Amino acid sequence: MASVIEVTDLRKSYGGRAVVDGVSFAVEEGEIFGILGPNGAGKTTTVECVEGLRVPDAGRVRVTGLDPVADHDRVARVLGAQLQQSELQPKLTVREALELYASFYPKPADWRTLAERLGLTDKLDTGFAKLSGGQRQRLFIALALVGDPRIVVLDELTTGLDPRARRDTWQLIEEVRAGGVTVLLVTHFMEEAQRLCDRLAVIDKGRVAALDSPAGLIRRSAGATVISFTPSAAPDEADLAALPELASVEHRDGRITLTGTDDTVDALLTLLARHRITAHQLRVVDATLDDAFLDLTKEVTA
Repeated sequence: MASVIEVTDLRKSYGGRAVVDGVSFAVEEGEIFGILGPNGAGKTTTVECVEGLRVPDAGRVRVTGLDPVADHDRVARVLGAQLQQSELQPKLTVREALELYASFYPKPADWRTLAERLGLTDKLDTGFAKLSGGQRQRLFIALALVGDPRIVVLDELTTGLDPRARRDTWQLIEEVRAGGVTVLLVTHFMEEAQRLCDRLAVIDKGRVAALDSPAGLIRRSAGATVISFTPSAAPDEADLAALPELASVEHRDGRITLTGTDDTVDALLTLLARHRITAHQLRVVDATLDDAFLDLTKEVTA
């Protein structure tokens, strides 16, 4: 697929401190591409450079081949954005906000269709101040889409939402992509990134620590699988240490916990059967993106 966003060796500093330090990635048309990282990692500064809201100190940014700063007006016609912190006038109604933002574009999307699609039709005459957190986020998604963009940037979209509102918003993002819009999603929620994103750039301290699919990042972690059990008899430590792709072994209160891969599990079960050791309360759990993130960034954050 063609890349609709290209970021190459992006750098941005404030007060002599590098906030973004050589970030590079490309977003393919039609995907949900995530930028994942802790608070202060440089995520928002990176996407603000993509949006043309900040001028990079060095590096190259292109959106559908255009420079977001030099070609800002043209980029604004193909890229919609929901900022990390957004507010509207308290008394501005949903209808007024949608009509106002639609007037900014030569060929806007039908805001009435957007309102219906995002569940806002019955709130058109409600003032912004009276909307719930989830309703406000739906409105900001609508405002980001009202220009009928090819790309939409969503920055920390679900921060502050309750679990139900967050999951409803995830479904909306999936529907946006299904409608043909490329999504650049900024988040620090691991579950959100794992559910929604086709690929992820993990950013920490202004640098890309890893770039892969969520499953790929998990596979690259030191222990993609966790095995725990209470043995009927103690296995030989040398045998445990010799298990393939073993990352760690921990003994606590008679229970053994190992991290490794599927190959580690298979070899362990063979070992236990050979020595006629029963594994009581055996549990095998796949690692999550949270586990992978901690492992992938531990050297950077040490």
